Amino acid sequence: MARRERSEMVKMTILMMMVMMSSVLMTIGYSSRTVQRARDDSEILRRHLLANGLGVTPPMGWNSWNHFSCNINEKVIKETADALVTTGLSKLGYKYVNIDDCWAELSRDKNGKLVPKKSTFPSGIKALADYVHSKGLKLGIYSDAGYLTCSKTMPGSLGYEEKDAKTFAEWGIDYLKYDNCNHDGTRPTVRYPVMTRALMKSGRPIFHSLCEWGDMHPALWGAPLGNSWRTTNDISDNWSSMISIADMNEIYAQHARPGGWNDPDMLEVGNGGMTKDEYIVHFSIWAISKAPLLLGCDIRNMTKETMEIVANKEVIAINQDSHGVQAKKARMEGDIQVWAGPLSGYRVALLLLNRGPKRSPITAFWDDIDIPGNSIVEARDLWKHKTLKQKFVGNLTATVDSHACKLYVLKPVA
Repeated sequence: MARRERSEMVKMTILMMMVMMSSVLMTIGYSSRTVQRARDDSEILRRHLLANGLGVTPPMGWNSWNHFSCNINEKVIKETADALVTTGLSKLGYKYVNIDDCWAELSRDKNGKLVPKKSTFPSGIKALADYVHSKGLKLGIYSDAGYLTCSKTMPGSLGYEEKDAKTFAEWGIDYLKYDNCNHDGTRPTVRYPVMTRALMKSGRPIFHSLCEWGDMHPALWGAPLGNSWRTTNDISDNWSSMISIADMNEIYAQHARPGGWNDPDMLEVGNGGMTKDEYIVHFSIWAISKAPLLLGCDIRNMTKETMEIVANKEVIAINQDSHGVQAKKARMEGDIQVWAGPLSGYRVALLLLNRGPKRSPITAFWDDIDIPGNSIVEARDLWKHKTLKQKFVGNLTATVDSHACKLYVLKPVA
């Protein structure tokens, strides 16, 4: 009898637990989209981080390629690290100092290890890493999932993945840009996982940047393999290249998340090929797209104008927002576009973009950008650094110059 009673009590306990679980699931099911957002930050972090735990927010720093191409040496790298500190950019989050192609000798040593180029990196990469780390910064390096890198001036890592990953870890490398040139014809989905496993075995957390150029849509398969993945071909320092790359990258917005980001290539701001307004558009789109903010100019000699763009704390804050959701196009009418994306704290990032040749008014409607239609909204202009006196209901309209934008943070206040 006692055994039967205990059995009945166990059944009753299990039944109660099932009812409670059902109730919880129903509560979750009926939660509003807004309430769900409040829970998303921690959930995304918990569920989607690559095993190395890096890239909680998009990486920020500098890369040598856009400005220097192969003309790099340890003096340039050290002076760039110095400049990140003296300009105050490092305090804003620009931490990575990334060496791109052309840093190694064409031949490996007798043990099969990569050899830093004696004419340009005579002190070696370990000493350079120590110097960069002494500034509170991180050092990045470049290799390729092929037999040679894209410049064909140094070996790739194909067939040497474990040896190279171990070498990078021994040197104190923090970031690897892994390119896709001069390979054996196998798919990147075969070659890239080999380096991922090698990095995970190296004993050092290294940010893994997949530079596959978007050929096989790495946004669809890159999350388990890297912390970012290139969605496009190389950027050039002109409006047409920049804006077309922004379009291509936007297609994959739903795949960006903490731990893994869409990468539309490095920034060209400050290299001279675009107007100030066009560079502001460039930086604004990269910021709301949660793209890596990797400066590509010579930051040792930045103009005041360039510094004002790349050091805009409010725009950087959108990029680094903990919610980690990439903005998308909400409305397109010819050359007029409205981009928007949710931020933490029930806010929305809004970009009004004029791609056309003439000045034009642009309107963002609340129902296009996921704000309840009757909400009263406060708007903060991030490039003018001021909160607009007017409160907005239902929509916001602004007149925007040709090849220019307006960038706001919207916050419902009633």
